Amino acid sequence: MPEPEVDTRRREIAGVLTGEFQSPSPDQVLENVLENVLLFLTSRRDRNAVSLVCKSWYRAEALTRSDLFIGNCYAVSPRRAIERFRRVRSVVLKGKPRFADFNLMPPNWGAYFTPWVTAMATSYPWLEKVYLKRMFVTDRDLELLAQSFPAFKELVLVCCDGFGTSGLAGIASKCRQLRVLDLIEDEVTDDEVDWISCFPESGTCLESLIFDCIECPINFEALERLVARSPSLRKLRLNRYVSIGQLYRLMIRAPQLTHLGSGSFSSSDIVAQGDQEPDYISAFAACKSLVCLSGFREIIPDYLPAIYPVCANLTSLNFSYANINTEQLKSVICHCHKLQIFWVLDSVCDEGLQAVAATCKELRELRVFPIDAREDSEGPVSEVGLQAISEGCRKLQSILYFCQRMTNAAVIAMSKNCPDLVVFRLCIMGRHRPDHITGEPMDEGFGAIVMNCKKLTRLAISGLLTDKAFSYIGKYGKLVRTLSVAFAGDSDMGLKYVLEGCPKLQKLEIRDSPFGDAALRSGLHHYYNMRFLWMSSCRLSRQGCEEIARAMPGLVVEVIRNENEEDKDGFEILYMYRSLERPRIDAPEFVTIL
Repeated sequence: MPEPEVDTRRREIAGVLTGEFQSPSPDQVLENVLENVLLFLTSRRDRNAVSLVCKSWYRAEALTRSDLFIGNCYAVSPRRAIERFRRVRSVVLKGKPRFADFNLMPPNWGAYFTPWVTAMATSYPWLEKVYLKRMFVTDRDLELLAQSFPAFKELVLVCCDGFGTSGLAGIASKCRQLRVLDLIEDEVTDDEVDWISCFPESGTCLESLIFDCIECPINFEALERLVARSPSLRKLRLNRYVSIGQLYRLMIRAPQLTHLGSGSFSSSDIVAQGDQEPDYISAFAACKSLVCLSGFREIIPDYLPAIYPVCANLTSLNFSYANINTEQLKSVICHCHKLQIFWVLDSVCDEGLQAVAATCKELRELRVFPIDAREDSEGPVSEVGLQAISEGCRKLQSILYFCQRMTNAAVIAMSKNCPDLVVFRLCIMGRHRPDHITGEPMDEGFGAIVMNCKKLTRLAISGLLTDKAFSYIGKYGKLVRTLSVAFAGDSDMGLKYVLEGCPKLQKLEIRDSPFGDAALRSGLHHYYNMRFLWMSSCRLSRQGCEEIARAMPGLVVEVIRNENEEDKDGFEILYMYRSLERPRIDAPEFVTIL
């Protein structure tokens, strides 16, 4: 018998000879070729560039795109997105801007998932993955999601709110092929529903289950059974209601875990009953695949030695919920030679960071959070810790560092020792704090960062800064895409330097800085290229904002006042973003769209 491909080709030739078929148009041939090529193109930036070449490439790219990324849920309507991209299997959707995380935006501003899930339910029957960030998600939304997509596999909710445990129960019970359910820094309402028990009683496909943000007890016996019947489970992050004794029982049943969030690292119920303490060290030693550890809430330091057996293999360690001191950190970090990602509280002090620098030569990302975020507190880390990290961890690519005291010399040293930095976020708590040794502004330090770190794309600045610092950013920050500014600058010239000098700038966040209408007007040439501009507690006037709105009809200009503010002409926040649609219709009363 002839091969199927050969037989098909013969029929096509016969069809042409008998006049049944007509040769496709050149455009159709080009689109067919493009579709096969574009299947191998995964970067969304590359795909966006391809779609701009011509109409044929635009159509072919739309037909082959399976992953849809929307950085602002109000930049495009669900209808428009669905009409263009018809074969989508994965959706990433972002809502409120990042400053919402710091309570700088009224909670009921918007970013509702309902119109999106309603539209997708009838248009994307084979949808498999949904990732939402800072969206308002209702239980009904989750119910519709669970009902509408029979092949649904992954749900990731980051910094979302509006839903509760009853919505999670719908996902668990109806998504029979669910592989990932990750709830990260969400606000989840306790509906007193046992959602853990709703997973299928037969074997599950679960690979990742993260619920450390849920502030209510869970049915541990149901969780234990779920873990036991989930042989593919690799990532498990538990909430504070899971004790170390219960963690032991889970680890015994899932030695295959690669990522573990430990829940509460404190006395277990077993010990409270006077029984013998479980062998936690053996349980960790049996988990030979562990590379990522987090959790450690309500930690009792006496239990820290339990994790020693896995430290040598760790590439990620998150102590940002663990109030440990310098000596306790040293006892752990001395084993962590492979560590690439490390998050910690500043309770470890400069000496703790010096221990990190001495051991973790492969470190790529460091985040140091404040245990006391008040502006007038005495921070236990300073330029000493920062300089030690720069000297010991020269492969560093990303740093977030909260402190009370800093010097230009330490920041300049980091710019020279860590030239591969892509992200540099230095948060000097307290307003307008200078170099605490020289009393000079921090201009030269941040100037060195943008001059010497040629790969820098994200920058957050703070401390006493003059317009000179902004002139450095405008002159040298040619790859900066995200810039966050707090309590900085002298005049409108500062912002003008940035808007005129940073061609790649996409996201600009500014609070409590002396920038007014003239500074705002200096970015008219660039706003259509940006994803958003956020300014709060600056020197803007309503008239200046209206001028921008008139000059740029494709830009949505929102002025936001406090919910309790009665003066409808006054406003606290300006939020501008590009959009292909008319202004949204779900804006609350305290939002005026100009």
